Amino acid sequence: MPGRLLRGLWLRWRRYRYRFVPWIALNLSHNPRTLRYVPEESKDKVISDEDVLGTLLKVFQALFINDFSKQSDILTMLPEPIKSKYQDLLSVQHPRVNLLEYRHHQQNIFKPEEVLYKTLGFSVARATSSLISAGKGVFVTKGLVPKGAVVSMYPGTVYHKYEPIFFQSIGNPFIFRCLDGVLIDGNDKGISKVVYRSCNGRDRLGPLKMSDSTWLTSEIQNPLAIGQYVNNCSNDRPANVCYQEFDVPAVFPIELKQYLPNIAYSNDKQSTLRCVILVALRDIKQGEELFSNYYTIVS
Repeated sequence: MPGRLLRGLWLRWRRYRYRFVPWIALNLSHNPRTLRYVPEESKDKVISDEDVLGTLLKVFQALFINDFSKQSDILTMLPEPIKSKYQDLLSVQHPRVNLLEYRHHQQNIFKPEEVLYKTLGFSVARATSSLISAGKGVFVTKGLVPKGAVVSMYPGTVYHKYEPIFFQSIGNPFIFRCLDGVLIDGNDKGISKVVYRSCNGRDRLGPLKMSDSTWLTSEIQNPLAIGQYVNNCSNDRPANVCYQEFDVPAVFPIELKQYLPNIAYSNDKQSTLRCVILVALRDIKQGEELFSNYYTIVS
């Protein structure tokens, strides 16, 4: 019995150690699986940053319009040209309804996953994985994900290499390592959850939220923010999505930042915000589970 228990613990450690930051730091030169080797930064891009930005803006704008009845405080802070832009977008979806009238049209609000389907032609959600003992996974619940589409985002607090993440990494399988050593803690429980919420409150400017914290709850307002639950591929379940890093440009609309599921650990105004998105490697049909490769080596 003790032997079986020890073997079970050893197998769990072998899987988990590649996500344990102190172990990674001490073993980088001996364990190439912990790194993704890319000769040039651009080679990591399956699709262009422009395409990523376009998709995120399209989805976030649709979510903003869908949630218009709750945006009144934000609208008062936006310049008139921006308000006019949303009036135009609103008039396309709801002719003869102005901004003030729309605030009373609660019956027009769709669930976030329905907005995603109406915008991109597919929806994704968490469910019990098809892999034995893998816990939760991410599935295409409706529609078809075309090859090259942004299918999910990896949420969490973003840490630079010199920032403290030791205690957050203990027992945490949701830490993602970027090419330049930046880390994203996608754990929605424990100290990781507390840290994210603290940073989220720190950066808020009145009614303007600089990030989305709803991915920590069961009521997620950005339906893409479930990428940390995508399971690793196996020999009989090849990867159908891959990770791609994306730095949020400084010109990103401030009213749409409320849907970004990432926030920087430090309040450094000079640094761009790192996000990680998942891109479909092939067409993915309704009912299929998403599988990635945690240790992709790009040559």
